[in-house]
Amino acid sequence: MAGHTITQEAAGTTAQTSVTQGHAARELGLKRGEFELAVLLGRIRTVGDTAGGRRRVTREEIERVRAGEGFPEAWLERVRAVGTTEGAALMDISTARFTRLTRTGFITPVKFYLNRYRAVVWLYLAEELRQFARAEANAGLLTGRASGTLRAQLDAGVDLRARNWRGRYAGALLRQSDDPWARAAAVASLLDPVQIAEIIKDPYERAYVHRLMPGSFSQGAPESPAGQIIQKITTADDPDEIRWLRANLTISLSRARGERPAPRPAPRPAPAPERLAEPAPDRAAPPATLPHEEPRERASEPRGLLRWMRRRGA
Repeated sequence: MAGHTITQEAAGTTAQTSVTQGHAARELGLKRGEFELAVLLGRIRTVGDTAGGRRRVTREEIERVRAGEGFPEAWLERVRAVGTTEGAALMDISTARFTRLTRTGFITPVKFYLNRYRAVVWLYLAEELRQFARAEANAGLLTGRASGTLRAQLDAGVDLRARNWRGRYAGALLRQSDDPWARAAAVASLLDPVQIAEIIKDPYERAYVHRLMPGSFSQGAPESPAGQIIQKITTADDPDEIRWLRANLTISLSRARGERPAPRPAPRPAPAPERLAEPAPDRAAPPATLPHEEPRERASEPRGLLRWMRRRGA
């Protein structure tokens, strides 16, 4: 009871000193996409909700961001995401070269979305593209012919954009929480349900991990064409990647179990034994007599008969 009271008090304190992410975005004057990307990059820190809801933003964090140098213009520039055309212009290269660099893993996407034709549009952090273009070590990648290794990879159909995005996304999720169960859920969110069931055999643990998973990318129902495309992007498919995620999930689960068990339903109390109902007395039945008793009428018959026989004999 005392532990429950402490939890309620902690939840109340968190609610008083923090706001929802949507509320924080409005206070900072940020669009939803800008705010979510800033959280993903760690530019805006969030805290866990003790009541088990979505992560929140403290008042102190809002003031810290607002007081940052160059907020909001310079600050927004550091979280600006651009597509292929704008990214190539920032690096002063052709869009074809830019795409080759992204497909072979030299540049990692920061987010994605599906356009109205259900084509995947990858976005990249403008700040990272400028840094890549300024680095002397990358000069050979920005001019001249592509190396034989690079051409061989492209001819083989290599496209590391989805895998590299998943790695970046997993790292961002793990940075957001110190709770071992939430960290296990972050890793599990990138595995398919079959892989998860093989590792988390306990149904209550599996349900708890599923509840803690980050929100899905809501762009169509899971069974819709758009949902299937997103599911493919957000689910690991490379053997090395799957092995790493499975190993990481196993370690995370071991740590989580050592800290606290997954919640389980309270055991049901045993049902009370049913009392057998006593049969109601039959009002029409005559009262029972003892075995040695004879009915009074029958007991009087021998005496009357003897008197009659004596009179006859007399």
